[in-house]
Amino acid sequence: MDQNRLAQVALNFIPGVGHMLVKQLVSYCGSAEDVLKASKSKLLKIPGIGAHTASAILGNNLIQKAEEELSICDKYGIKLLLHTDPEFPKRLNQLNDAPSLLYYNGQADLNASKVVAIVGTRKATDYGKDITEQLIEQIIPHNPIIVSGLAYGIDICAHKAALKNNLETIGVLAGGVNVIYPAVHREIAHKMIGQGGLLSENTIDSKPDAPKFPARNRIIAGMADAVIVIEAASRGGALITAEIANSYNKDVFAVPGPLNAEYSAGCNNLIKINKANLLTSVKDLEYIMNWEAGDVVIKKQSFDLESFEEDERLVISELISQKESIMIDNLSWKTQLPISKLASVLLNLEFKGIVNSLPGKRYKLTVKN
Repeated sequence: MDQNRLAQVALNFIPGVGHMLVKQLVSYCGSAEDVLKASKSKLLKIPGIGAHTASAILGNNLIQKAEEELSICDKYGIKLLLHTDPEFPKRLNQLNDAPSLLYYNGQADLNASKVVAIVGTRKATDYGKDITEQLIEQIIPHNPIIVSGLAYGIDICAHKAALKNNLETIGVLAGGVNVIYPAVHREIAHKMIGQGGLLSENTIDSKPDAPKFPARNRIIAGMADAVIVIEAASRGGALITAEIANSYNKDVFAVPGPLNAEYSAGCNNLIKINKANLLTSVKDLEYIMNWEAGDVVIKKQSFDLESFEEDERLVISELISQKESIMIDNLSWKTQLPISKLASVLLNLEFKGIVNSLPGKRYKLTVKN
Protein backbone atom coordinates (compact mmCIF):
# COMPACT_ATOMS: atom_id res chain seq x y z
CA MET A 1 0.00 0.00 0.00
CA ASP A 2 1.39 3.42 -0.95
CA GLN A 3 2.02 5.95 1.81
CA ASN A 4 -0.83 8.30 0.93
CA ARG A 5 -3.34 5.44 0.94
CA LEU A 6 -1.97 4.27 4.27
CA ALA A 7 -2.33 7.82 5.57
CA GLN A 8 -5.95 7.94 4.36
CA VAL A 9 -6.70 4.82 6.40
CA ALA A 10 -4.83 6.28 9.36
CA LEU A 11 -7.04 9.38 9.47
CA ASN A 12 -9.98 7.19 10.38
CA PHE A 13 -8.31 6.38 13.70
CA ILE A 14 -8.33 9.96 14.98
CA PRO A 15 -10.34 9.85 18.23
CA GLY A 16 -13.61 11.76 18.02
CA VAL A 17 -13.27 12.65 14.33
CA GLY A 18 -16.02 11.54 11.96
CA HIS A 19 -15.95 10.84 8.24
CA MET A 20 -17.02 14.33 7.18
CA LEU A 21 -14.22 15.93 9.19
CA VAL A 22 -11.70 13.44 7.76
CA LYS A 23 -12.65 14.57 4.25
CA GLN A 24 -12.44 18.21 5.32
CA LEU A 25 -8.94 17.68 6.73
CA VAL A 26 -7.75 16.23 3.42
CA SER A 27 -9.45 19.03 1.48
CA TYR A 28 -7.71 21.74 3.50
CA CYS A 29 -4.28 20.11 3.64
CA GLY A 30 -4.16 18.73 0.10
CA SER A 31 -3.60 15.04 0.93
CA ALA A 32 -3.87 12.59 3.80
CA GLU A 33 -0.08 12.53 4.13
CA ASP A 34 -0.03 16.30 4.45
CA VAL A 35 -2.61 16.13 7.26
CA LEU A 36 -0.31 13.93 9.31
CA LYS A 37 2.68 16.16 8.54
CA ALA A 38 0.88 19.43 9.30
CA SER A 39 1.90 21.58 12.24
CA LYS A 40 -0.46 22.10 15.13
CA SER A 41 -0.85 25.77 14.21
CA LYS A 42 -1.92 24.84 10.66
CA LEU A 43 -4.39 22.24 11.92
CA LEU A 44 -5.96 24.76 14.29
CA LYS A 45 -6.84 26.97 11.31
CA ILE A 46 -9.08 24.26 9.87
CA PRO A 47 -12.79 24.69 10.76
CA GLY A 48 -13.91 22.10 13.30
CA ILE A 49 -10.39 21.34 14.55
CA GLY A 50 -9.67 22.38 18.13
CA ALA A 51 -6.58 21.94 20.27
CA HIS A 52 -7.68 18.50 21.53
CA THR A 53 -8.26 17.14 18.00
CA ALA A 54 -5.03 18.66 16.69
CA SER A 55 -3.10 16.96 19.50
CA ALA A 56 -4.88 13.67 18.73
CA ILE A 57 -3.79 13.89 15.08
CA LEU A 58 -0.17 14.53 15.98
CA GLY A 59 0.24 12.20 18.95
CA ASN A 60 -1.69 8.99 18.43
CA ASN A 61 0.63 6.85 16.29
CA LEU A 62 -2.06 6.79 13.61
CA ILE A 63 0.13 5.18 10.95
CA GLN A 64 1.01 2.33 13.30
CA LYS A 65 -2.67 1.75 14.08
CA ALA A 66 -3.49 1.75 10.35
CA GLU A 67 -0.72 -0.78 9.65
CA GLU A 68 -2.03 -3.07 12.39
CA GLU A 69 -5.57 -2.81 11.03
CA LEU A 70 -4.40 -3.57 7.50
CA SER A 71 -2.51 -6.62 8.73
CA ILE A 72 -5.68 -8.00 10.33
CA CYS A 73 -7.73 -7.26 7.20
CA ASP A 74 -5.18 -9.03 5.00
CA LYS A 75 -5.29 -12.05 7.30
CA TYR A 76 -9.08 -12.38 6.98
CA GLY A 77 -9.45 -11.32 3.34
CA ILE A 78 -11.25 -8.06 4.21
CA LYS A 79 -10.96 -5.23 1.69
CA LEU A 80 -10.59 -1.59 2.72
CA LEU A 81 -12.48 0.69 0.34
CA LEU A 82 -11.58 4.37 0.46
CA HIS A 83 -14.18 6.83 -0.80
CA THR A 84 -11.76 7.67 -3.63
CA ASP A 85 -11.66 4.04 -4.85
CA PRO A 86 -13.67 3.05 -7.96
CA GLU A 87 -15.06 0.03 -6.04
CA PHE A 88 -16.60 2.25 -3.35
CA PRO A 89 -20.43 2.41 -3.71
CA LYS A 90 -20.98 5.43 -5.96
CA ARG A 91 -24.60 5.89 -4.92
CA LEU A 92 -23.45 6.23 -1.32
CA ASN A 93 -20.48 8.41 -2.20
CA GLN A 94 -22.81 11.12 -3.54
CA LEU A 95 -24.06 11.88 -0.04
CA ASN A 96 -22.61 14.48 2.31
CA ASP A 97 -22.45 12.08 5.25
CA ALA A 98 -20.99 9.14 3.34
CA PRO A 99 -18.23 7.17 5.08
CA SER A 100 -14.67 7.91 4.02
CA LEU A 101 -13.74 4.25 4.51
CA LEU A 102 -15.61 0.96 4.28
CA TYR A 103 -14.62 -2.56 5.30
CA TYR A 104 -15.84 -5.14 2.80
CA ASN A 105 -15.76 -8.91 2.87
CA GLY A 106 -17.42 -10.16 -0.28
CA GLN A 107 -17.45 -10.57 -4.04
CA ALA A 108 -20.40 -8.54 -5.30
CA ASP A 109 -20.01 -5.36 -7.36
CA LEU A 110 -21.23 -2.62 -5.02
CA ASN A 111 -21.95 -0.52 -8.12
CA ALA A 112 -24.21 -3.04 -9.81
CA SER A 113 -26.87 -1.58 -12.11
CA LYS A 114 -29.71 -2.29 -9.64
CA VAL A 115 -29.52 -2.30 -5.84
CA VAL A 116 -32.60 -2.74 -3.63
CA ALA A 117 -32.69 -2.39 0.15
CA ILE A 118 -35.30 -4.41 2.04
CA VAL A 119 -35.91 -3.58 5.70
CA GLY A 120 -38.55 -4.20 8.32
CA THR A 121 -39.39 -5.18 11.86
CA ARG A 122 -37.33 -7.67 13.85
CA LYS A 123 -40.63 -9.27 14.93
CA ALA A 124 -41.77 -10.25 11.45
CA THR A 125 -45.09 -12.03 11.10
CA ASP A 126 -45.79 -14.87 8.69
CA TYR A 127 -47.44 -12.25 6.46
CA GLY A 128 -44.26 -10.19 6.31
CA LYS A 129 -42.02 -13.19 5.70
CA ASP A 130 -44.30 -14.47 2.91
CA ILE A 131 -44.35 -11.05 1.21
CA THR A 132 -40.54 -10.81 1.44
CA GLU A 133 -40.06 -14.21 -0.18
CA GLN A 134 -42.65 -13.51 -2.90
CA LEU A 135 -41.14 -10.12 -3.73
CA ILE A 136 -37.64 -11.53 -4.10
CA GLU A 137 -38.92 -14.34 -6.32
CA GLN A 138 -40.70 -11.76 -8.50
CA ILE A 139 -37.63 -9.52 -8.73
CA ILE A 140 -35.28 -12.25 -10.02
CA PRO A 141 -35.45 -11.15 -13.71
CA HIS A 142 -33.94 -7.77 -12.75
CA ASN A 143 -31.00 -9.43 -10.94
CA PRO A 144 -30.60 -6.72 -8.30
CA ILE A 145 -28.33 -6.84 -5.28
CA ILE A 146 -30.46 -7.17 -2.13
CA VAL A 147 -29.19 -5.04 0.78
CA SER A 148 -30.29 -5.33 4.40
CA GLY A 149 -28.95 -5.27 7.95
CA LEU A 150 -28.63 -8.98 8.91
CA ALA A 151 -31.02 -8.38 11.83
CA TYR A 152 -33.79 -10.67 13.05
CA GLY A 153 -37.10 -10.61 11.18
CA ILE A 154 -37.48 -9.08 7.73
CA ASP A 155 -33.74 -8.45 7.28
CA ILE A 156 -32.61 -12.05 7.63
CA CYS A 157 -35.64 -13.26 5.68
CA ALA A 158 -34.57 -11.03 2.76
CA HIS A 159 -30.98 -12.32 2.90
CA LYS A 160 -32.10 -15.95 3.01
CA ALA A 161 -34.57 -15.49 0.13
CA ALA A 162 -31.88 -13.81 -1.97
CA LEU A 163 -29.43 -16.66 -1.35
CA LYS A 164 -32.13 -19.23 -2.16
CA ASN A 165 -32.90 -17.49 -5.47
CA ASN A 166 -29.24 -16.98 -6.47
CA LEU A 167 -29.31 -13.22 -6.02
CA GLU A 168 -26.33 -11.46 -4.47
CA THR A 169 -27.04 -9.96 -1.07
CA ILE A 170 -25.13 -7.48 1.10
CA GLY A 171 -25.40 -7.30 4.88
CA VAL A 172 -24.50 -3.90 6.35
CA LEU A 173 -23.28 -4.34 9.92
CA ALA A 174 -23.42 -1.97 12.89
CA GLY A 175 -20.21 -3.42 14.33
CA GLY A 176 -16.96 -4.51 12.73
CA VAL A 177 -17.31 -6.56 9.57
CA ASN A 178 -15.95 -9.55 11.51
CA VAL A 179 -18.48 -9.15 14.36
CA ILE A 180 -21.63 -10.98 13.26
CA TYR A 181 -24.65 -9.72 15.16
CA PRO A 182 -26.79 -11.46 16.08
CA ALA A 183 -24.36 -14.39 16.34
CA VAL A 184 -27.10 -16.86 15.40
CA HIS A 185 -26.88 -15.50 11.83
CA ARG A 186 -23.20 -16.39 11.47
CA GLU A 187 -23.84 -19.31 9.09
CA ILE A 188 -25.98 -17.15 6.79
CA ALA A 189 -23.38 -14.38 6.92
CA HIS A 190 -20.64 -16.76 5.80
CA LYS A 191 -22.77 -17.87 2.84
CA MET A 192 -23.32 -14.22 1.93
CA ILE A 193 -19.57 -13.60 1.66
CA GLY A 194 -19.52 -15.93 -1.36
CA GLN A 195 -22.78 -14.60 -2.83
CA GLY A 196 -22.71 -10.90 -2.03
CA GLY A 197 -20.85 -9.73 1.03
CA LEU A 198 -20.66 -8.03 4.42
CA LEU A 199 -20.03 -4.29 4.73
CA SER A 200 -19.27 -1.92 7.60
CA GLU A 201 -17.79 1.50 8.26
CA ASN A 202 -16.56 0.40 11.69
CA THR A 203 -13.08 -0.82 12.55
CA ILE A 204 -12.28 -4.49 13.02
CA ASP A 205 -13.66 -5.95 16.28
CA SER A 206 -15.98 -2.95 16.89
CA LYS A 207 -19.00 -3.89 19.00
CA PRO A 208 -22.45 -3.03 17.58
CA ASP A 209 -23.53 -0.56 20.27
CA ALA A 210 -26.80 1.38 20.01
CA PRO A 211 -25.60 4.62 18.28
CA LYS A 212 -24.10 2.61 15.43
CA PHE A 213 -27.42 1.21 14.23
CA PRO A 214 -28.90 4.50 12.87
CA ALA A 215 -25.51 5.19 11.26
CA ARG A 216 -25.64 1.71 9.71
CA ASN A 217 -29.13 2.47 8.39
CA ARG A 218 -27.87 5.49 6.43
CA ILE A 219 -25.48 3.19 4.54
CA ILE A 220 -28.31 0.78 3.71
CA ALA A 221 -30.41 3.67 2.39
CA GLY A 222 -27.52 5.43 0.66
CA MET A 223 -26.21 2.54 -1.40
CA ALA A 224 -29.62 1.50 -2.79
CA ASP A 225 -31.74 2.71 -5.71
CA ALA A 226 -34.92 1.90 -3.78
CA VAL A 227 -35.72 1.16 -0.14
CA ILE A 228 -38.61 -1.23 0.58
CA VAL A 229 -40.21 -1.42 4.03
CA ILE A 230 -42.14 -4.68 4.32
CA GLU A 231 -43.31 -4.60 7.93
CA ALA A 232 -42.79 -1.91 10.58
CA ALA A 233 -44.47 -0.90 13.81
CA SER A 234 -45.22 2.76 14.52
CA ARG A 235 -41.62 3.20 15.69
CA GLY A 236 -38.38 1.38 14.88
CA GLY A 237 -35.23 1.12 12.84
CA ALA A 238 -37.00 0.43 9.54
CA LEU A 239 -38.81 3.77 9.77
CA ILE A 240 -35.49 5.49 10.51
CA THR A 241 -34.08 3.94 7.34
CA ALA A 242 -37.12 5.14 5.37
CA GLU A 243 -36.75 8.65 6.78
CA ILE A 244 -33.06 8.74 5.88
CA ALA A 245 -33.82 7.44 2.37
CA ASN A 246 -36.38 10.21 1.88
CA SER A 247 -33.81 12.79 2.98
CA TYR A 248 -31.49 11.38 0.27
CA ASN A 249 -34.26 11.67 -2.36
CA LYS A 250 -34.30 7.90 -2.75
CA ASP A 251 -37.46 6.10 -3.83
CA VAL A 252 -39.14 4.52 -0.80
CA PHE A 253 -41.78 1.78 -0.97
CA ALA A 254 -43.97 0.28 1.76
CA VAL A 255 -46.09 -2.86 1.80
CA PRO A 256 -49.56 -2.18 3.28
CA GLY A 257 -51.12 -4.42 5.91
CA PRO A 258 -54.34 -4.85 7.92
CA LEU A 259 -55.49 -1.72 9.76
CA ASN A 260 -55.30 -3.39 13.17
CA ALA A 261 -51.94 -5.13 12.60
CA GLU A 262 -49.24 -3.74 14.94
CA TYR A 263 -46.40 -4.44 12.53
CA SER A 264 -48.12 -2.86 9.54
CA ALA A 265 -48.87 0.44 11.30
CA GLY A 266 -45.57 2.02 10.27
CA CYS A 267 -45.92 0.97 6.62
CA ASN A 268 -49.53 2.14 6.41
CA ASN A 269 -48.57 5.51 7.85
CA LEU A 270 -45.65 5.96 5.43
CA ILE A 271 -48.09 5.48 2.56
CA LYS A 272 -50.71 7.72 4.20
CA ILE A 273 -48.34 10.68 4.61
CA ASN A 274 -46.83 10.22 1.14
CA LYS A 275 -43.39 9.21 2.38
CA ALA A 276 -43.54 5.87 0.58
CA ASN A 277 -44.97 4.48 -2.64
CA LEU A 278 -47.55 1.73 -2.25
CA LEU A 279 -46.02 -1.68 -3.02
CA THR A 280 -48.33 -4.61 -3.68
CA SER A 281 -46.10 -6.50 -6.13
CA VAL A 282 -42.89 -6.07 -8.07
CA LYS A 283 -44.91 -4.36 -10.83
CA ASP A 284 -45.23 -1.28 -8.60
CA LEU A 285 -41.46 -1.20 -8.22
CA GLU A 286 -40.95 -1.68 -11.95
CA TYR A 287 -43.31 1.16 -12.78
CA ILE A 288 -41.83 3.74 -10.39
CA MET A 289 -38.22 2.75 -11.10
CA ASN A 290 -38.80 2.34 -14.83
CA TRP A 291 -37.65 -1.26 -14.69
CA GLU A 292 -40.30 -2.59 -17.05
CA ALA A 293 -38.97 -4.83 -19.79
CA GLY A 294 -38.75 -2.82 -22.98
CA ASP A 295 -36.86 0.29 -22.02
CA VAL A 296 -37.65 3.71 -23.45
CA VAL A 297 -37.59 3.41 -27.23
CA ILE A 298 -34.64 5.28 -28.70
CA LYS A 299 -35.41 6.93 -31.99
CA LYS A 300 -32.61 6.95 -34.53
CA GLN A 301 -31.81 10.49 -35.44
CA SER A 302 -28.58 12.23 -36.33
CA PHE A 303 -27.41 15.24 -34.41
CA ASP A 304 -24.22 17.23 -34.19
CA LEU A 305 -22.67 17.34 -30.72
CA GLU A 306 -20.83 20.52 -31.61
CA SER A 307 -24.14 22.34 -31.86
CA PHE A 308 -24.66 22.02 -28.10
CA GLU A 309 -23.24 23.98 -25.19
CA GLU A 310 -20.20 22.53 -23.39
CA ASP A 311 -22.16 21.21 -20.38
CA GLU A 312 -24.84 19.78 -22.69
CA ARG A 313 -22.16 17.93 -24.67
CA LEU A 314 -20.74 16.55 -21.44
CA VAL A 315 -24.15 15.22 -20.38
CA ILE A 316 -25.04 13.84 -23.82
CA SER A 317 -21.68 12.06 -24.12
CA GLU A 318 -22.20 10.39 -20.76
CA LEU A 319 -25.78 9.35 -21.62
CA ILE A 320 -24.56 7.87 -24.92
CA SER A 321 -22.17 5.63 -22.97
CA GLN A 322 -24.97 4.30 -20.73
CA LYS A 323 -26.70 1.03 -21.62
CA GLU A 324 -29.60 1.89 -19.31
CA SER A 325 -31.14 5.02 -17.86
CA ILE A 326 -29.09 6.69 -15.12
CA MET A 327 -30.04 8.37 -11.85
CA ILE A 328 -29.38 12.09 -11.63
CA ASP A 329 -27.04 11.55 -8.65
CA ASN A 330 -24.86 9.15 -10.63
CA LEU A 331 -24.93 11.43 -13.66
CA SER A 332 -23.79 14.30 -11.45
CA TRP A 333 -20.89 12.21 -10.19
CA LYS A 334 -19.83 11.07 -13.65
CA THR A 335 -20.01 14.54 -15.22
CA GLN A 336 -18.80 16.38 -12.10
CA LEU A 337 -21.64 18.86 -12.53
CA PRO A 338 -23.45 20.03 -9.37
CA ILE A 339 -27.01 18.70 -9.09
CA SER A 340 -28.50 22.21 -9.36
CA LYS A 341 -26.62 22.96 -12.59
CA LEU A 342 -27.18 19.48 -14.00
CA ALA A 343 -30.94 19.76 -13.44
CA SER A 344 -30.99 22.94 -15.53
CA VAL A 345 -28.95 21.32 -18.32
CA LEU A 346 -31.23 18.26 -18.36
CA LEU A 347 -34.33 20.46 -18.51
CA ASN A 348 -32.94 22.30 -21.54
CA LEU A 349 -32.16 18.99 -23.23
CA GLU A 350 -35.70 17.79 -22.51
CA PHE A 351 -37.08 20.90 -24.21
CA LYS A 352 -34.89 20.09 -27.22
CA GLY A 353 -36.23 16.53 -27.31
CA ILE A 354 -32.82 14.97 -26.63
CA VAL A 355 -33.43 13.60 -23.13
CA ASN A 356 -36.35 11.84 -21.43
CA SER A 357 -37.06 12.24 -17.71
CA LEU A 358 -38.13 8.86 -16.29
CA PRO A 359 -39.67 7.68 -12.99
CA GLY A 360 -37.16 7.15 -10.21
CA LYS A 361 -35.24 10.38 -10.97
CA ARG A 362 -33.58 8.70 -13.97
CA TYR A 363 -32.66 10.07 -17.40
CA LYS A 364 -32.03 8.60 -20.81
CA LEU A 365 -31.43 9.83 -24.35
CA THR A 366 -34.49 9.84 -26.62
CA VAL A 367 -32.31 9.96 -29.72
CA LYS A 368 -29.28 8.06 -30.87
CA ASN A 369 -26.56 9.49 -33.04
